[in-house]
Amino acid sequence: MKERNKRVLVGMSGGIDSTATCLMLQEQGYEIVGVTMRVWGDEPQDARELAARMGIEHYVADERIPFKETIVKNFIDEYKQGRTPNPCVMCNPLFKFRVLKEWADKLGCEWIATGHYSRLEERNGYMYVVAGDDEKKDQSYFLWRLGQDILRRCIFPLGDYTKVKVREYLAEKGYEAKSKEGESMEVCFIKGDYRDFLREQCPELDTEIGTGWFVNSEGVKLGRHKGAPYYTIGQRKGLEIALGKPAYVLKISPQKNTVMLGDAEQLKTDYMLVEQDNIVDEQELFRCENLAVRIRYRSRPLPCRVKRLEDGRLLVHFLETASAVAPGQSAVFYDGKRVLGGAFIASQRGIGLVILENGTNKDE
Repeated sequence: MKERNKRVLVGMSGGIDSTATCLMLQEQGYEIVGVTMRVWGDEPQDARELAARMGIEHYVADERIPFKETIVKNFIDEYKQGRTPNPCVMCNPLFKFRVLKEWADKLGCEWIATGHYSRLEERNGYMYVVAGDDEKKDQSYFLWRLGQDILRRCIFPLGDYTKVKVREYLAEKGYEAKSKEGESMEVCFIKGDYRDFLREQCPELDTEIGTGWFVNSEGVKLGRHKGAPYYTIGQRKGLEIALGKPAYVLKISPQKNTVMLGDAEQLKTDYMLVEQDNIVDEQELFRCENLAVRIRYRSRPLPCRVKRLEDGRLLVHFLETASAVAPGQSAVFYDGKRVLGGAFIASQRGIGLVILENGTNKDE
């Protein structure tokens, strides 16, 4: 078997995590090549300076136009369609790891490394993403769409570290100022409220869509809202309507520009439909005794069972009641810490009929 070379392409943002990744891999004898993707904002001076200090090759991939045309456009379109997007989930396969693979191939790098707080495990001939040791920083949820070809080339050095330990490591290596820097934003292209970002990118949004009606589950009008794209399933704060009791967003209808409100109890469900799945080993998913699903980042994994429907979607049966299932978000399936795959939460329209046709026994 041909020995793989130790030349590794590192996605360098210039932040804490990618800096630590470079230093750790250098210590392990890898030859580091840094690539910084410029997708938004200013020229990445931090990354350039760090690469020079470490004595490593460094390149900048200017991807601002394609990033805006794919990831940012999808983000805006999802909200327009009444869904709640996961930009990181979209970006990883369509953008970040695709660009890293292209540069790795071009620069003769066998490996691709990033500062994700996740690990990898090979089992039964498949590569699996595994949750990182730092539960607060674990990023396995965002990686479910990566294919086997990419995973086999990946290295995630931070999977066994907590953020505190990474900061300590940097300080010990002489990067004390870097170790004290703040956190990067969850969505790299948004500072502040996503609603302001939507207005900034789509000045025509308010005139095209405009205000609409809050309604209850019977369709009775409750008051005016600012426009369907500005709300998400499960939202309670910022509704700006007084009903004398806490109200939550239950459903969003972009066609009618209505937002349905109700109480917390009405958000609860025992089932959901998901689509466009990427499962590592489908038979393992269906057989797994400890199967659990996360329906949003940092949410607690809920025990479940999964069934493939004739139309290709998956019916997820929660064994503990779930709340605020939001179309557009990711449903990521775990066996303990190991990611078995994921899917996008679909529209839940017609789910009652699907449940009737596919059984409702919790022990199935």
